[in-house]
Amino acid sequence: MVEAERIIQGEISRERRYYISSLSGQAKQLGRAVRSHWGIENSLHWVLDVDFGEDQSRKRKNHAAENFAMLCRLAVNLIKQEKTARRSVKGRRLKACWDEDYLVRVLTSMPLPG
Repeated sequence: MVEAERIIQGEISRERRYYISSLSGQAKQLGRAVRSHWGIENSLHWVLDVDFGEDQSRKRKNHAAENFAMLCRLAVNLIKQEKTARRSVKGRRLKACWDEDYLVRVLTSMPLPG
């Protein structure tokens, strides 16, 4: 069990989260694991929501939402791997829309000649 406390605009909120883990019961090790998990989780979901508008998606039919979510995650991973353009994920995504050579670089993870 982890008790979390945060202060937002002077208001304190507390919650308890329960985890199942094979880690030993050392608080520092468990704390690092929990913070690491939530850091990754929050980073990915923030990008998917803000840059890809996932929360606003109206895809409901059959497996469309699930399939599109997988494609968005794939796109985020490919865009994050491409490091030559010093831009945000959203900026790299837009650059890939405008610049076909850059799109190829993102998709193939290969640097362009010259």
